[in-house]
Amino acid sequence: MKVLIVDDDPHLRKLYKEELEDEHYDVHIASSGKEALEIFAKELPDIVTLDILMPGMDGIEVLRRMKEQKPNLPVIMSTAYDYRDDFSVWASDAYVVKSADMTELKNTIKNLLSKK
Repeated sequence: MKVLIVDDDPHLRKLYKEELEDEHYDVHIASSGKEALEIFAKELPDIVTLDILMPGMDGIEVLRRMKEQKPNLPVIMSTAYDYRDDFSVWASDAYVVKSADMTELKNTIKNLLSKK
């Protein structure tokens, strides 16, 4: 299964990539919304983790564009801040607060992919 990690934090991208590759996922990373959309078009990921706050194109805009092209794509919004009450993240399939503890993210990915 292909996972696309979109985050402007290089340390978090590295952590997510290593941890998810250990779980035998084919992991692709993007540091911006523009790069994410390019990789999305080329690689057709099975699931995406998407940072909300990024310079340039934010995660909400990336989410909208990805869902327009692939409405059933599971997308996990990931942020250091709690946006659960913000209606704009409701189009995502799940919401995870960033953490060095990858348990919640890994479980969320497994659960969403098992529904595909």
